[in-house]
Amino acid sequence: MFSIRNILVPNNSLWNVLRWASKKTSGSTRTAKKSGIKKHRGWKRQDGEWVESGTLLVTQLSLRFHPGLNVGMGRNGTLYAKIPGTVIVSCEKTDPNWEHTWIQKNYSDREHTQFYKKYYNVVPKPQPQNFKLIDQV
Repeated sequence: MFSIRNILVPNNSLWNVLRWASKKTSGSTRTAKKSGIKKHRGWKRQDGEWVESGTLLVTQLSLRFHPGLNVGMGRNGTLYAKIPGTVIVSCEKTDPNWEHTWIQKNYSDREHTQFYKKYYNVVPKPQPQNFKLIDQV
């Protein structure tokens, strides 16, 4: 005999057949504009600022700024200080290392020509000279 009481009993095999809606239905959504997160590239330290070693000086996509004295260049074009000191930005005639992949990518049309670029330099603090020269006896 089949009754409503048999359906509501958890041990009944019909109890496992009942399903509830797992998700609500929704309308279509428009795809958001994928401009991405801004990378905040550019100058990180200005001319005349004091920096410690390893400090980021510039992040860049194309080669706008070149590494100068005591400045290293990462694989992604980032310039960083190698030693603690004062940042100096200068505009100099450039003769880049044509073996570097970044130089080949950005200046392939200007090979072996002279042009001016901005260089980042880090000048160390002058060391105190606390010694006196004594005549030899």
